[in-house]
Amino acid sequence: MSGYVARKGPLVFSNLGKWAYNWSGFNQYGLHRDDCLYENQDVKEAVRRLPRKLYDERNYRIMRALHLSMTKTVLPKEQWTKYEEDVKYLEPYLKEVIKEREEREEWNKDH
Repeated sequence: MSGYVARKGPLVFSNLGKWAYNWSGFNQYGLHRDDCLYENQDVKEAVRRLPRKLYDERNYRIMRALHLSMTKTVLPKEQWTKYEEDVKYLEPYLKEVIKEREEREEWNKDH
């Protein structure tokens, strides 16, 4: 389910996307985009549904980022998460959770 590759588009959007991605700073801690999502109920449920390996990898990245932040350091540049390598591993699970919630809300509205 985590076969996502950064979207390819017109060169100007790819360059702008790379700039924004690098400017955000989370990649300097080795985090992925999905590691930084605001944890509402949908995201919490999607994280709960992750396979154990993805869940452990996510926790490791977050713990490492917290440690780096506390010591006011960042990873060496060669270890930063690259725009092209950032996998939206949580996206398929999150879409499924949102779809289920919307179906449940629709069903509750009708009954």
